[in-house]
Amino acid sequence: MLVQKFDKFLQSVDLKSYRDQYRPIKIVEMDMPKEVQAINMLYKVYWDEKKFLSFEDFYKEYLNSLKTEIESFRQKTTMCKDCFYRGLPARIYRTWASIITQIHAGYVAESVFGEGTVSMSGELDHQGADFQVNYKGKILNYQVKKESFSSEVRRGKGGVKNKIDGEFVDIFYNVPASNIFDNPKTKKGEWRKPYKDFMENENLERLKNGFVVFTPYAFEQKKKEIDNSLK
Repeated sequence: MLVQKFDKFLQSVDLKSYRDQYRPIKIVEMDMPKEVQAINMLYKVYWDEKKFLSFEDFYKEYLNSLKTEIESFRQKTTMCKDCFYRGLPARIYRTWASIITQIHAGYVAESVFGEGTVSMSGELDHQGADFQVNYKGKILNYQVKKESFSSEVRRGKGGVKNKIDGEFVDIFYNVPASNIFDNPKTKKGEWRKPYKDFMENENLERLKNGFVVFTPYAFEQKKKEIDNSLK
């Protein structure tokens, strides 16, 4: 199953190394025009083409495909070439890490609702749906609600819900800071509340490398609700 392959791919990512490398770098933080954002390419590569590339390979493909547009944008910002191309990988990495977890949610949803039931694209994203499920004639527009993420990833979805048909369904991605997992107990030996709340949340699980992903349970309840309504 594709979801199992994507699970293995996510688990192979050295998340800590990437975080240590890119977290301190915040040079390219301005809004980026659509033509140089990585979002459409992320959907194309990881969802449409089912190519589970490492970040380095994805970034190379991104640069090669949009070389002219990226350089034109850099010149418009008047940022020096060295600064821009040192900051750009960190900016794209943050988008990459966020979107691939969202794409994973699409694969998990498809494992629950059935093959071919899930759609995901830059166009749907622009219309307010992180991914769309079409199950037994019911259209579900899923939105992943995250506690904190870059403006490029969360771009204005609040006011676009009337652009597409179907029911909008929010699924919440509430993740404690990594230090909570490193030290989950208080000095009294009690579980810290953020850790306890996370461990009791059946919708999410944390992989060994630190990625937090949605479980099938996040979608099974909605499927049961639809099945029961059609009996």
